[in-house]
This record gives sequence, C-alpha cells and structure tokens, in this order.
Amino acid sequence: MKMPENQYKAPSIKTNIIINTLYQILTVITPFITAPYISRVLGSDGIGVYSYTSSYQMYFSLIAALGIASYGTREIARKRNNEYERSKAFWEIQILKFLTSLLSLIGWGIFVYLNTKYKIIYIVLTMNLLSTMFDVTWFFNGMEQFKYTVTRNTIIKILEIILIFLFIKQKDDLILYIIIMSGATLLGSISIWLSLSAFLVKVPVKEFRLAHHFKETLIYFIPTIATSLYTILDKTLIGVITQDENQNGYYEQANKILGIIKALVFTSLNTVLGSRISYLFEEKKIDEIKLRIEQSMNFIFLMGFGCCFGVIAVAPNFVPIFFGAGYEPVVGLLQLLSPVIIIIGVSGCLGSQYYTPAGLRGKSSIYIITGSVVNIICNIIFIPKYASIGAAIGTLIAESVITILYLIFCNGYFTFKQILFCSWKKVIASLIMFFSIIIFGHITINALMLLVLQIILGILIYFLSLLILKDDFVITLLQKRISNKKRNSKNG
Repeated sequence: MKMPENQYKAPSIKTNIIINTLYQILTVITPFITAPYISRVLGSDGIGVYSYTSSYQMYFSLIAALGIASYGTREIARKRNNEYERSKAFWEIQILKFLTSLLSLIGWGIFVYLNTKYKIIYIVLTMNLLSTMFDVTWFFNGMEQFKYTVTRNTIIKILEIILIFLFIKQKDDLILYIIIMSGATLLGSISIWLSLSAFLVKVPVKEFRLAHHFKETLIYFIPTIATSLYTILDKTLIGVITQDENQNGYYEQANKILGIIKALVFTSLNTVLGSRISYLFEEKKIDEIKLRIEQSMNFIFLMGFGCCFGVIAVAPNFVPIFFGAGYEPVVGLLQLLSPVIIIIGVSGCLGSQYYTPAGLRGKSSIYIITGSVVNIICNIIFIPKYASIGAAIGTLIAESVITILYLIFCNGYFTFKQILFCSWKKVIASLIMFFSIIIFGHITINALMLLVLQIILGILIYFLSLLILKDDFVITLLQKRISNKKRNSKNG
C-alpha cells in the first residue's frame, strides 16, 4: 500500500543501524567462511588473476554507474516525502543509468574482443556490468528502507556460500568461482526490483528530464573515478609492473581483511546516517548534524583504533591460520595498511555525512583527485621496487592526504582539536592492548587456540582500559545500555 503524499515516515535510525550492522556482520562472516577455503583451493596466483581481471571490469562499471549511487541516494532522500517527485526522480536517474551502462557495455565488448589473455574470464565478468545497470540500491538507501536490500542480499550471500563449497573443488575451478560470484551479484541486483512498486507511482514519459541529472552525476562521477585510481588502479599496476600474479593475490587478501574490518567500523553507520543527514541539511538542522558527526567519529575511533592495533599485533599468527601456507607477505601488508581503517573512517564519515549531504561533492572531488595523483606518483615510485608493499605505501600516503584536506576544509563540522579530544584515551587503551597481545603471543600453545585467546584478551583489555581511563563515549554508551535495561525490566 502506498503512503499518501507528504506522510512518508522513514524507519528509525536505530532500527536501520541494527539492520545494516547485522548485514555487515554477515558480510564479515562470509569471507571468514569462504576465504580460507578459496585461498587454499585457488592459490595466491588464482586469487591474483581474479583480482587483476576484475580491476579492468571495475573501470567499465564505474562509467556505467556514473556517480549515481551517491547522487541518487541524496536526491531520493530529499524528495521522499513527495510520492510523485521521488518516482519521477527515480525513473529519470535510472534511465540515465541504463544509457550509460549500454555505452559501457559496448566499450567492454571492444576491450574483451581485443584481449586474448583471460578472454573467458572477461566474458564472465560481463555479469558484473549488468548488475551495475540494474542496481537500484541507491533508491532504497535514499528512502532509508534498508530491510529490502539487506534481506535479499542476505539470501544471495548464503546462496553464494553454499555454491562455493558445492562446486569449487580444485585450482581449475577459477572460472566457475567467478561465475558464482558475478552471478550472485547480478541476481541480487535484479531481484530487488520486485519491491519497487510499493514506493513508486506512474509518471508520464513526457515529464522526464535527464539533462539536469546528467550534469549533477558528473560532479559525483569525478571523485568516484579519482577514488578508483587508488582502489582499483593499484591492482592493475601491480599486475602490469610486476607481472607476478602472486603479488596481486597477496594485496587482494590483505585488502579483503581490511574491507571486513571497515565494514564493521563505519560502513553501516555512514550508509544509514548519510541518508538521514541529507534530510537534515534540507531542514537546515545544523546543530543536530554536527552532533551526529561527532558521535559517528567517536564510534569510528572506538572501533578503529582497537582494530588497527589489534590487526598489527595478531597478523603474524592470523595470516598462516586463515589463508594457509604461501601467504606470508600478507602479514606485512596487513600491518602496514591497518592505519587506513582509521584514516578512511574519518574521510568516509565527513564525505558521507557532510560533503555529500551538503551538496559539496564537487569540492570534495578536488581533494580526492589530489590524493589520486599522489597515489599514482607513489605507485610509480614504489611498486617497481617493493611490489605490493609499494602499492600499500601509496594507499597509506594518498588516504592521509585526502583525510587532512577533508578536515581542513569542512567548515568546522569536525576539527583536529575534536580528533585529539575524542581519540587520545582510545590511543592509550589501544597501546595497552597491543603490548598485552604481543607479550601473550609468546606462550607456547596451539596456534589457533593462541589466536582466539589473543583476540578475546585484546578486546577485554581494550574496553577495560577505556573504562579505567573514563572515556566519555564508552561511559555514555554503558549508561544508556544500563538505563535501557532498567526501562525494559520495568515495562516487562
């Protein structure tokens, strides 16, 4: 049943964060279930081939998407109270996406035709381009209706896991593995269309105006392309410069672990609050926006510093257990890249909760382009000498540059002084945890048992240290939890 115009009521932020967090936990569990198996069956070279070929396909997917994910979410968030206007905006933006996807598919077809090496893999990866074409997650994000995307993606993830264990049995199953991964993504994108009718009304085709959206999405597209230069180009350059598929495999696995952690630390938070803050900017509720950004940063620092120092401490024991023999270089990559959890956490928060909702994507794109240029220069300098480690150095430097620029020019929505105020106790607690894990790591017991104990000990020491240091954010969270329990027990 469609809601009457101007009476749309989005689910609560708390509900959406819980839904997204549960899904992020699933995305965390999935690699933890499949990665150890896949890394052993396909080997670092197989993983490297997938990483390298996917990097080319992702360039074409970026062209197809044209920055619509962020722009579309913002537009729908702003117009969600008007059923007709949001329906009109949806069809205008999605038709534009169909057109850019068709152009991208033509370009991809030419690329595949001209490349004889990995041709079959490239053909299979075409499904990822089709999934980009049909992906309407941005609409549901703008409506803050995350239950629709999360439910379908959860089912797809579970199906993906089952298929991997059923059919991937040997090194030669690489193409079948890519079919499963790409096919699952495409199925997820198409199935979500079944839920659209509940939120849309008919709009006459003569009412559609695409030109305005094209201009706006280009503003979003520029930083997206710039970002890809250090999130995708890294893999391409490692393959081209080193001609070593294993190096790409190491880099892919390290980033896979960091991706899992980043999902837990800030992905669901930014996804939910980005949509809500777009609405708050429309309502000009500046004080509430600043408060939400500060609360988000506190959470990012709480999780980020703990995870960063924890990864550095447990990596030497974790990598051999998780990936198996032959992945030793991943240890150094993980340790070197771990600060990126915090660095990207800060820039991601400001990007999704200030620059994008405030309509300053063009401004932020300048900083992202600057970081991309820095990253390319670093890659050219460091990859020939240090291979995947060189790419990691470039990523670390580039992300730091972007975050610093974001902070300098965010008009006081978050400051360096606030960073110091919010994080110094968390840094001390992280260092206490770090040295405790290192000391405990010298105990001679089963490696898996030691890893589990290191993680449990690290979590306990970290949060106990924060309580002893009387960290304001942790104390507030604890008080709220106790208060909610008391309230629930009274109601019960």
